[in-house]
Amino acid sequence: MNPYRDMNDEEWQRIAPLLPELRPRSELRGRPLANTRSVLNGVLWVMYSGATWSAMPRKYPSYQTCHRRFKAWYESGVLKRVMEQLFGTASEELCAMMEARMRTHLSAEQKSVAVEKAPVPAAPTVPASHTSHKPAPAKPLPSSPFAFASPFKHAA
Repeated sequence: MNPYRDMNDEEWQRIAPLLPELRPRSELRGRPLANTRSVLNGVLWVMYSGATWSAMPRKYPSYQTCHRRFKAWYESGVLKRVMEQLFGTASEELCAMMEARMRTHLSAEQKSVAVEKAPVPAAPTVPASHTSHKPAPAKPLPSSPFAFASPFKHAA
């Protein structure tokens, strides 16, 4: 593959209709929405470079924003269509690499099934030399004139 570069205008025009329209916030609070094109460029940079999200260059929106939109686009199938439009057959390789790097989160039901299928570890055996050892009696602490009868009661 060639070194990664941001999308040019022609590529953006081809894939812009594939991306879902983000609704502007009804309230006037919070940050404005990040530019979809720059977010997609950040997502593609991570996919292409194989770097972590937090290593994204500062020219892209925050990695949290890019990762959040990546997950939404991935789960809805939008990302796969965008990749096919941009990279053709090479998109399959990029998508496969990204899927291999993604953490899979198990639902509660899947976790319980995985726990049931997991082998039960055998109890560790303790050598006989360790079982016959008796602990030494506790030594009394040296008395101190500064010690209180109880650390939780105030002196009267």
